[in-house]
Amino acid sequence: MPALPSLISMMSQLVASPSISCSQAHWDQSNKGVIQLLENWLSSQGFQCEVMPLPDQPNKFNLIATLGTGDGGLVLAGHTDTVPYDKGRWKSDPFKLEERDHKLYGLGSCDMKGFFAIVLDTVRQMQLSDVKQPLIILATADEESSMSGARALVDQNKIKARYALIGEPTSLTPIYAHKGIMMERIQVTGQAGHSSNPSLGNNALDAMHAVMSELMIFRQQLKANYRDASFVIDYPTMNFGCIHGGDNPNRICGRCELEFDLRALPGMSNQALMAEIAQILPRIEEKTGTIIQLSSLFADVPSFYTPIESDIIKACEALTNRQASTVAFATEGSFLNQLGMETLILGPGSIDQAHQPNEFMALDQIQPMQEVIRGLIERFCLQTNEQKNEEQRA
Repeated sequence: MPALPSLISMMSQLVASPSISCSQAHWDQSNKGVIQLLENWLSSQGFQCEVMPLPDQPNKFNLIATLGTGDGGLVLAGHTDTVPYDKGRWKSDPFKLEERDHKLYGLGSCDMKGFFAIVLDTVRQMQLSDVKQPLIILATADEESSMSGARALVDQNKIKARYALIGEPTSLTPIYAHKGIMMERIQVTGQAGHSSNPSLGNNALDAMHAVMSELMIFRQQLKANYRDASFVIDYPTMNFGCIHGGDNPNRICGRCELEFDLRALPGMSNQALMAEIAQILPRIEEKTGTIIQLSSLFADVPSFYTPIESDIIKACEALTNRQASTVAFATEGSFLNQLGMETLILGPGSIDQAHQPNEFMALDQIQPMQEVIRGLIERFCLQTNEQKNEEQRA
């Protein structure tokens, strides 16, 4: 087989290929360059590669690279996009991988282009000519914005495997659950007018005050009624993120908008929560004489949960010598679960470095992650079912 570049060279090339995804058009970029690099490297190692443009986004792509056949097997998954970066706040070029103080700095180094380089470097060291169950490398688009790459996979029902690992930065701790996330907007439309005479208008800010008061009551009800001790923040959260309304002190505010997020615990329905919020608003409309509209800023992300008894979670607990835990941030895990895979989140680097200037991956995270990847491939791709059963009995 053709020789792959070194791990550091692969990571450098991935970081050097910009692939920002963002809701703001001036930031948003294609991930084609990253996908092409991964396709070339994986093809050279014998993987069958399928590159799929996203529906309605011909410049965004998913990649499914498969080695072997069968109904079981293992998916090693990650996203190819990054968040935008803060110009002027990086000590080095965010698109040039730089090693300093035993750390590799670069945009996407830990979240999460570095994971793909680690996977490829691990695979090339293994004898995979006789896999018993397929090994699939999955690279998705737009995780950092709409998660449209993962949503497309669910719609297309493209991947068949038993287990999946998503290499998001968790400092090598296995993660079996996280909260869902909804990002919503409430718009209140009143009537502008001269502030010297309140009867000339209908103040949308006054009505929004009533909306926020009701939402705060609803938030307290959620906190009182739903708890999960496995989370550090063990209740659903609602954050009022930004509010915009009016244009001058001497005008009655004619329109006001509130944007908020709501993070539900596993087992809670995002759709049911939206319905409850929607039921609150008509009473305020009637009382205030305004028009109140509820809409979503992005499609919601369901909460993620894989039973802690799952074989892949137990295997990763043994490989890392760490107990599986939960996190607050959202991932593509729930979408892979929808495809029928028992999924966990586990990767090198820390989420504390993600989305920050001077993002880095510590060098001491690489070898332990390679040991996890090697152990999972050996267990779920190279062993027969009889060997797995014997190992479990032992």
